[in-house]
Amino acid sequence: QVRLVESGGGLAQAGGSLRLSCAASGGTLSRDTSGWFRQTPGKEREFVATIWGTGTTRYADSTKGRFTISRDNAKNTVYLQMNSLKPEDTAVYYCAAYILSGLGTRATEYNYWGQGTQVTVSS
Repeated sequence: QVRLVESGGGLAQAGGSLRLSCAASGGTLSRDTSGWFRQTPGKEREFVATIWGTGTTRYADSTKGRFTISRDNAKNTVYLQMNSLKPEDTAVYYCAAYILSGLGTRATEYNYWGQGTQVTVSS
């Protein structure tokens, strides 16, 4: 059983930065795909970024150029560096790992999820 624990959320001003971390236990993140998603009340979970076992990354159009997903294999941790934050980035951010199939851009593809961390961006 893979356990994912997110941290690093909080309050930021528009234009500011935050870095989210997702530490894994019970599995090795570098062997498969990991991703970040976000969700606001009443909406479906939205793709943010993914990193494959090979290190290839993909981003949502809304986060491309502002967010960076990375992985530290020694720490078995995936990060999401968020720069130039906007109020519309406000959401609960979830880490996910180990996909059943696909490119890692859909929530239904993932086996394991963290508990989520709140990110709030003020204008």
